[in-house]
Amino acid sequence: MSKKNGNIIAVLAMIFLFGMISFVTNLAAPIGNIWKMQPQIAGSNALGMMGNMMNFLAYAIMGIPAGNMLTKYGYKKTALIAIAVGFIGVFVQFLSGVVAAFPGNFIVYLLGAFISGFSVCMLNTVVNPMLKLLGGTRSNQYIQIGGSFNSLMATLTPMLVGALIGTLTADSLISDVNPVLFLAMGVFALAFIILLFVPIEDPEQVANQQNAVSPLKFKHFIYGVIAIFLYVGVEVGIPGTLNFYLSDSVNGAGLDPSIAVRTAGFVAGTYWFLMLIGRLVSSFISGKVSSRAQLTCVSLVAIILVLCAIFAPTSAQTSMPAFTGSGFAMVKVPVAALLLVLCGLCTSVMWGTIFDLAVEGLGAATNKASGIFMAMVVGGGILPLIQNFIADKAGYMPSYWIIIAGLAFILFFAVAGSKVKRAN
Repeated sequence: MSKKNGNIIAVLAMIFLFGMISFVTNLAAPIGNIWKMQPQIAGSNALGMMGNMMNFLAYAIMGIPAGNMLTKYGYKKTALIAIAVGFIGVFVQFLSGVVAAFPGNFIVYLLGAFISGFSVCMLNTVVNPMLKLLGGTRSNQYIQIGGSFNSLMATLTPMLVGALIGTLTADSLISDVNPVLFLAMGVFALAFIILLFVPIEDPEQVANQQNAVSPLKFKHFIYGVIAIFLYVGVEVGIPGTLNFYLSDSVNGAGLDPSIAVRTAGFVAGTYWFLMLIGRLVSSFISGKVSSRAQLTCVSLVAIILVLCAIFAPTSAQTSMPAFTGSGFAMVKVPVAALLLVLCGLCTSVMWGTIFDLAVEGLGAATNKASGIFMAMVVGGGILPLIQNFIADKAGYMPSYWIIIAGLAFILFFAVAGSKVKRAN
């Protein structure tokens, strides 16, 4: 195999793994719909979101060690380890459908989600630099393609799971989504085999990285760490709770139970599709519009959209496309659902702009900052869990006040907190 052909195959494998990151991550919320319907869980949104929590909890533990693995083992070995762990994580989730008795099956599922979290954390750490290494002068193009595929898979996952579940009842089982789990394991296995035979050389390590000043010496970075923690929680919490809201025909949106889960999956999937659109648009304007201006604009618009969703009457309806079981049709949903879906355009650019502003002026400390950032992805588990605890107590729409609080801090970071200033 020539080096050029090997690189092309490796690039394609990394792009597919980019998609697998969101595919595995976005399984949690729709599968949570199955668990919350189990009699022992009794409709608890907080417990339904526990799989998502376990997935993101792994980032807090693995974020910094994943960066150290890159240094010790190199890109290829780290990627292979991540893929193998991902296969195991999805397989353990599959086993939760085999274990019959509760709470054993739920515990096995949470363990699988936790193991999967280790995998996606390592993949997040390795995929971007690998595409940069393999792509050369075309690395940015490859990264943009990978990011687009990531958003595409995020769009399809809740749609696929919703279509497979069909009508949500107490008899729904995680085995209902086995085709999706088999697909995930198949892609992991194929990627492992391909990458195993593709030669990849690691770049030379940057000298004196260990002697770099701590990024925590910079106030704007500290604010950025808080902002990224909240952002990931906002990004996951908006569509995840929306999925629960639309799927709940009794205490939620009041949709027809025969189509509620499918509708919820497609509406939530539309949020991720708009994130894809937003990222593509941002890739064209980022050279002309500053990160600070972009982040200020989208965080302000997102606050307005979520506020309107909170106060919109349930009787206010709009139509959105969804799969009804027999085909695609325009389905009536609360206008709040459309407002929350539109937030996908806003959240699409937040990760890149927050990271860009937070690491400005850090120099050699940027690598250490990246590891800390990866650990803060745990916000995607903690914030949605808190939000759904509120949803259990006060209702779905009031739970979005925690999203408002997160967006308000991100707006503060964009306007004032991102100004480069060394901490005392």
